Amino acid sequence: MATRRKAKSKARGKRKKAPVTKAATRRKAARKAKTTSKKTAKKVSPRSASFKKTKPTAKTTVKQVPQSALREQRIGVVTHYYSHLSVATMRLEPDNTLQVGDVIHIHGHTTDFTQRVDSLEVDHAPVTEVGPNDDFGLKVVEHAREHDAVFKVRS
Repeated sequence: MATRRKAKSKARGKRKKAPVTKAATRRKAARKAKTTSKKTAKKVSPRSASFKKTKPTAKTTVKQVPQSALREQRIGVVTHYYSHLSVATMRLEPDNTLQVGDVIHIHGHTTDFTQRVDSLEVDHAPVTEVGPNDDFGLKVVEHAREHDAVFKVRS
């Protein structure tokens, strides 16, 4: 079998540098002088230097809980969202239940809406109530994202 030979590349010569003229070096020096001007440092008076900033002392502040947080209880988390159906799958935390007719609040980084539960489905079968650790589907009115927290609003 015949083997192909590599094509030889043309040898390139070194590029010659243009001779430097005195006028070119003067222009370079003039450009440098314009761009590298020194900035003067701000003078500090001796009186203001003696008054150094001190760290603020720790104050005990009482955070007030917003009214909405008192009326809401975290019950679960969104595990998936099907955009073509506007359905979110959720998982309830232990000791929580959700029924048709309850009002829920879904909150995340870019999600924040409240709605009434109209339909619940477990394995494509409609149900009226779901319990803890159940994976269920829920029709939602807005876009929900994975890991959004689900709260039950107490009336």
